[in-house]
Amino acid sequence: MDAFAAAICRGLVMKKFRWNHALIIALFFGGFQAAMPLAGWLLGSTFSGSIQEIDHWIAFVLLGLIGFNMIREAMHEEDEKCDTDTLRLRELLILAIATSVDALAIGVTFAFLRVDIIPAISLIGVTTFLCSLLGVTIGHFFGAKHKKKAEVAGGIVLILLGTKILLEHLGILP
Repeated sequence: MDAFAAAICRGLVMKKFRWNHALIIALFFGGFQAAMPLAGWLLGSTFSGSIQEIDHWIAFVLLGLIGFNMIREAMHEEDEKCDTDTLRLRELLILAIATSVDALAIGVTFAFLRVDIIPAISLIGVTTFLCSLLGVTIGHFFGAKHKKKAEVAGGIVLILLGTKILLEHLGILP
């Protein structure tokens, strides 16, 4: 949702819609959203065996913190910085990293849950690419009217996912 919101922001500042810019933005966001969980998975895989007994709590806490952070950011009054129609790769790189840092924690969680990482990061990368491409288009043509609602919804989904993982491990859910 962060990458989608940032893509909308980038689309808002386009005076003229440019497909090459939209594709580059989507590649940056999709690429980083796929690379960060891989990095987190690699880190988590190295020590997941030693903390296997508490991995469900780690997943619950990480997803909960990320979800609450998304909701907090959505409620914050300050909007994304959108000040230019030019595509500055340095700014785009910083934005792509900033919107994907939480994906690093997701990758650590994936290691604890023994997720098959290649299909997972492929799905994350492709989905983020498509959502970012859509976000740039929506931002350019329609504006960022529902940005906060989308971030809140994304945060709630992560919190619910973390809760589901915890409840399944505790035997409360099948």
